[in-house]
Amino acid sequence: METMQTILLGILGGQEILLIVLAILILFGGKKIPELMKGLGKGIREFKNATNESDVGNDLKEIKKEINSVTKDIKDSAHL
Repeated sequence: METMQTILLGILGGQEILLIVLAILILFGGKKIPELMKGLGKGIREFKNATNESDVGNDLKEIKKEINSVTKDIKDSAHL
C-alpha cells in the first residue's frame, strides 16, 4: 500500500514542485509561510488524533488484538 506522499511524489516532478513553491511565495510572501505551515501541521496533527481516538479506530485495535490472540493460540496448539 503506497502512502499519499509516495503517490504525490510520483505525480509531481521537480519543475511542478518548484512552480508550486514559487506561486505560494508570490501569493503569501515569505513572512506568512511559517504561519501557514504551522497551521497545516496543527491541522494534520488534530486529524490524526481524531482518527486515532475514534470509535472505528478503537474497534480496529480490538479486532487486531483478537486476531493476534487467535493466531498465537493456533501456533501454540500446532506445536503440541
